[in-house]
Amino acid sequence: MTAASRQPSGAASYVNTHQIMVGPVRRKSLIALFALLPALVVFCAFWLLPFSRLIMMGAEADPSSGISAYLTILTHRQYLISLATTVGLSLVVSLVAVAIAGVAGFFLARQRFFGKSILVAILTFPLAFPGVVVGFLVIMLGGRQGALAQTSLWLFGERWMFAYSLAGLFIGYLYFSIPRVITTVMAACDNLDQSLEEAARSLGANTWQVIKDVIVPGIAPALLSTGAICFATSMGAFGTAFTLGTRLSILPLNIYGEFTNYANFAMAAALSVVLGVITWMALSLARRLAGGNLGASV
Repeated sequence: MTAASRQPSGAASYVNTHQIMVGPVRRKSLIALFALLPALVVFCAFWLLPFSRLIMMGAEADPSSGISAYLTILTHRQYLISLATTVGLSLVVSLVAVAIAGVAGFFLARQRFFGKSILVAILTFPLAFPGVVVGFLVIMLGGRQGALAQTSLWLFGERWMFAYSLAGLFIGYLYFSIPRVITTVMAACDNLDQSLEEAARSLGANTWQVIKDVIVPGIAPALLSTGAICFATSMGAFGTAFTLGTRLSILPLNIYGEFTNYANFAMAAALSVVLGVITWMALSLARRLAGGNLGASV
């Protein structure tokens, strides 16, 4: 037998190589499937099935209008006002939080001074508070017996209050949104290449040009992602709004009222689906604009 006859043919060699390669790939696929199985079970049991049930329940007839709860939301003024108020308030909170905390986060990331760690800890401490505590703090500031009311009564003879209105809700939402922005912006600034700023200055750019052309584009994904997270958090925040007053016309309180006060499960389900869809659209848009870095620092 010649040496050529002892060597495997091209087809046989390809089959052997293919079998060798397929084995590890198949094993890795099985390992990945088993690793994802618990997450898939939890996802289906605690999100997919309940949310599917919510969607179907929202399509049922609303007792007050006799038509689908989704159509009732689109045709009744009170629900449209609640929807617009919730979206508008959440959007304003997100923009203001990004504007204020973005500047603060950049300053804290670039400056070194005594007590910085303590200051950062104080600024991020509101993350530890539940919504009820945040609402109580707003009442202590702008309620009837709050600091502002007592000071205005002493100076002008009348009580100034804002706690039980959209202004109070705005302060509360802003209070727990700012720490989220600060921590994200600080992480983004730490990863920003400072040599780009030095190159811009060497080319004659002033401070504002460096900020506009280098710094802001560099941390833009972080600003977009944290703004979207603030928007989503404000859309669904319940504890703060419930503490400040159940008469505020926002979606979380409307869902609570329809479910507990009127047992209108169809409307509560429809409002929940609408809130979830709007929040998901905002997060998806921010992820697209940020280049898929939603939740990342840069």
